Amino acid sequence: MIRRFLDPDSIGSPQYIAAFLLFVYLLQCLWLIHVQMARGVLPDSNHNLCVYRGLEQWKNGKIAGTPETMRSESITGFPSLGEVEHLRVTEGYDQDRSPLYYLTCAAPSLIRPSTMQSESTLAQWWATAPYLFFAVMLGGSLWYVARRLYGNAGGYIALTLYSFSPAMIMGVATAPTLGEMGGTWGAFGTVFTAIAVAHTLYAPREVILWNARRILLLGLSLFLAIGNQFSLAILALVALFLMFWIAPVRPGAVIVIWTTAIAVAATLLFGSYFFRPILFWHALHHARWLDIEPHAFRMSASYVKMIHWLLSGSPALGLALPVAITAYLAWPRSRYFGNTAPLGIAGLLVVLAIASPDFPGLGFRFAFLVFLYVFVSGVLADLMETRQEALVRGCVFGLLGAAALRNLLILAFLR
Repeated sequence: MIRRFLDPDSIGSPQYIAAFLLFVYLLQCLWLIHVQMARGVLPDSNHNLCVYRGLEQWKNGKIAGTPETMRSESITGFPSLGEVEHLRVTEGYDQDRSPLYYLTCAAPSLIRPSTMQSESTLAQWWATAPYLFFAVMLGGSLWYVARRLYGNAGGYIALTLYSFSPAMIMGVATAPTLGEMGGTWGAFGTVFTAIAVAHTLYAPREVILWNARRILLLGLSLFLAIGNQFSLAILALVALFLMFWIAPVRPGAVIVIWTTAIAVAATLLFGSYFFRPILFWHALHHARWLDIEPHAFRMSASYVKMIHWLLSGSPALGLALPVAITAYLAWPRSRYFGNTAPLGIAGLLVVLAIASPDFPGLGFRFAFLVFLYVFVSGVLADLMETRQEALVRGCVFGLLGAAALRNLLILAFLR
């Protein structure tokens, strides 16, 4: 995707518009980070602890998220005060995240100049670099996928929804959500890389060699998703289902590709434990792979929380989604794979988010927004090709323009 995006022969107005939207998104993130730092909110104590544990692994080989760096938790059996919302520990093992999360947190501190003081403003800016990178790459991936599926209009709609979404800006600029964008990018990449590689199976080519790069990308995406949130491993099964759905004529090839990608992801995950087999095995044993609380479905607060997240995290999406769902149900032309797949995956993630009201639900909530951006952009792009094109286009432009203006005004008055 990056190679094609930067190919001089393929760069034109769509790429420039996408780059501009991503630049505006980046500026919004930087401004909110600046405000958070001025208020002394970012980074917080939890993030500093994660950085410390990550540095322990980088420098001393003590694996983060294991009893080697969480001795106090392993003794008490409970997270230390101040970490209850974002860290769940059993017998010294982080139940939700692999060392990848900690290593990513600590990477900027590891490579920053030795003359830079850790308390300096520049060092704090430096610490946000991984999350900014993940967020921009997620936005670029979203635009690329939506454009390939629905044309330029779909790509612009999806990226604009993303770029002016308060949730996607807060994901890299507020302390409680730091680290979610890496897992979200991995989740998005897992699904659409699986779809892409499945489409190649209709050509009579050698399975592994021809798809080597896609398999590696699928394995890397799974690693990013699972490494940042163990419970996102369910997307590996989703990817397998999608591959069988798209390419039922070659089930053997699907199994080979999926198994190879899983092996790549497992090797990378093992590498995040610095190839320590015993720690790796115990960490997997203590991980919460599917954290579901059935009673959450009986609580009205769970649904209210989800609706509030949708409306506050992406107001434009909250307004466009009912229209898109109505059109999808009433208009057979819109019910094709490109719209059905992201809607179905978003629905699954909503269910998982409701069933996981604590930390794991946060990663699911970010991910389902991104898949809804794809779905809504697809349906709206389809509506733009009807006889009511002028009306639909005006409504879409008005909605996106109002969302952008609202976001910019709110950020401008933050101090």
